[in-house]
Amino acid sequence: MTYQDNRNWREYNEHLVRRGWFYLSTDFVKNWDEELRKMNKNKNGRPYRYPETFIQFCGLTYAFLHLPYRQLEGFLQALSGFVPGLKSADYSTLWHRIADLELNIPIPDDQIVVAVDSTGMKVTSRGDWMREKHGVERKGWIKVHIAVDVETRRPITFEITDERITDQEMVEPLLADVKLEDSLMDGAYDKEDVFKFMKEKGVTMPGIKIRKNAVVKAGTERAESVLEFKKYGYDSWKKVHGYGRRWAAESVFSAIKRIFGETVRATSTEGMFGEIRRMLTFYTIILGV
Repeated sequence: MTYQDNRNWREYNEHLVRRGWFYLSTDFVKNWDEELRKMNKNKNGRPYRYPETFIQFCGLTYAFLHLPYRQLEGFLQALSGFVPGLKSADYSTLWHRIADLELNIPIPDDQIVVAVDSTGMKVTSRGDWMREKHGVERKGWIKVHIAVDVETRRPITFEITDERITDQEMVEPLLADVKLEDSLMDGAYDKEDVFKFMKEKGVTMPGIKIRKNAVVKAGTERAESVLEFKKYGYDSWKKVHGYGRRWAAESVFSAIKRIFGETVRATSTEGMFGEIRRMLTFYTIILGV
C-alpha cells in the first residue's frame, strides 16, 4: 500500500506555534503545594522542596537553552520575579534532581511499524567515556540508535554505543520488547542476522532495503526478501512497504539536534545515557503539546 502524507498543514503549523508557549509554561505552580504533599507522603528522610513537574520544567529549560546549572539557577531567580509562587532552586539541587528524573518512554502495546536508524552525537569529553568503556582515548562522537513509531513519529526505544558498533548489532536490543507489524531500515541493516531476528519477531518480509547486486543464497532468511526486492524493483518495493515512512527516524534526529543541539555535555557513560534519554523524552512531551 502506497504511503501518503495526509497531515493538515494548517493545524500542523499551529501546533508548532503552540510549542513555543509550552517551553515557558509555568502551569506547575498552580499545583505546587498539592504535588509536594503527595510526593512527601510516607517519605523517609528529608522532604522534597520542589515538585517533580517543576524539575521537569528545569530539565527542559536546561536542555533547550543549553544553560549551565549555575546559570539555570540565575534564570529561575529572575523568572520567579515574574511568576508568583515560583521558587528558585540552587544549582546543586538542580543537578541532582534533574539527573534523577524518572523519565520513561512508553512502548505501545499494539503491533506497530517502526523505523530504525542511528546518528552520531558529539561529546564534550569523549575521552573519559572511552577510557571507562574500552581503556583507550579517542576523540569524536558516540552513536545513538533509535526505533521510531512511524504512525506517531515518536521514539520508543534507543541505545547508545561508540562508533565501532555496527547498526545491525543493535537491532535486537532495540526491538526485543516491541510488537512488530513491519520494520523499515536502510541498507546498513541488510544482514542475515537481522532477517533471522525479524522472523523470530513474526516479520518474515521486513522493509529492509536490499543492497545493490544482492545475491540470493538458498536456505537463508534473507533470500525471500531479496527475491521480493528483485521482483518489484526499488520503486514498487518501497510503495509496498511504505518505505518512505522511514524518514520518521531521520526527522526525530534532525528535530532533537535542532532543538537541543548536537553535543552531549555529560562525561560519564551514565550521564550521557541520562542526558540523551532526557532529550528523547522531552521531545516526546513536546510532540504531545
